[in-house]
Amino acid sequence: MARYLLLLLAFAFAAVFPAQAQDDDENFRNELSYGINFNSNGGLIGGAFVRSSYYMEDGMYQFGGLEIVEVKHPKENRLYSIVSGDSFVEGKQNYLFVVRPHYGRELVLFRKAPESGVQVNALVAAGPSLGLAVPYYINYNYGGRSFNEVRAEQYDPAKHPNRDYILGSENVFRGFGETVIKPGVHFKAGLSFEYGRYYESIAGIEVGFLVEAFASTPVIIPQADNNQTFTSVYLNLYYGSRK
Repeated sequence: MARYLLLLLAFAFAAVFPAQAQDDDENFRNELSYGINFNSNGGLIGGAFVRSSYYMEDGMYQFGGLEIVEVKHPKENRLYSIVSGDSFVEGKQNYLFVVRPHYGRELVLFRKAPESGVQVNALVAAGPSLGLAVPYYINYNYGGRSFNEVRAEQYDPAKHPNRDYILGSENVFRGFGETVIKPGVHFKAGLSFEYGRYYESIAGIEVGFLVEAFASTPVIIPQADNNQTFTSVYLNLYYGSRK
C-alpha cells in the first residue's frame, strides 16, 4: 500500500507543479485547521490533530501542529468472553498512544479560485514523539466456576493463560496512572487537497506517509515481535478557516 501511495504522490507532484499560481492577493496570512486521522497502524479512527499555518512568502507557509493517535500492533486479535460477552484483545499488555508536536513547511502547488475549485499543497513536517505506554487491564476470574474472585489486572499472557477466565477489558483510563513514557521522533510528508466554497473556509483531505522511531521499544503484545521504528501511510480529513 505504501508503494502505491508514493507513486500517487510522485504523479501528483509532476502533474500540478507547473500550474503553481503566483498571485500574491490570494496568499492567506494564517490558517487554523483540525480534523481526524486514519492510518495503517491505527484502528477505525487513528486519532485527531490541530494545525496552525502562517504565511512566509508567495506560495510557501510554515505551520505548527499537534497530533494524538493510537498505534496498534498488527497482530491484535479481539476476542469475546464466553461468560460475560465483553471483548478483549488477546495477549495485549499495553496501549500505545503517541503525542506528536511538529513543525513543517507547506508549498502551494496548485491554487484554487477564490470561491471554488481544489487547492493542492505539498507538505513536510518533523518533530518529537511522546509515546505513552498505558497498561491494558482485563478482568480475570481466579475463582473458577464460582466467580467469587475476579480481579482487574494488567494483562500478562504468562499470568493469565486461560482465555476462558478473561471476562473482558477495563476502559482505557484504568491504567493511565501507570503510564510509561517512550520518547522518540517522527517525520512525515504528503499532499493535501483543499476544498471550500469561499476562500476564508477550508475543508479537505491530506494523504502521505510517516516514519517514527522511539528510543526504546514500546511493548504492546509481549509474545509477538514489537517494533522500535514504525512506518505508516495516513489520511487526514480536516476543516478550518483562514484570514
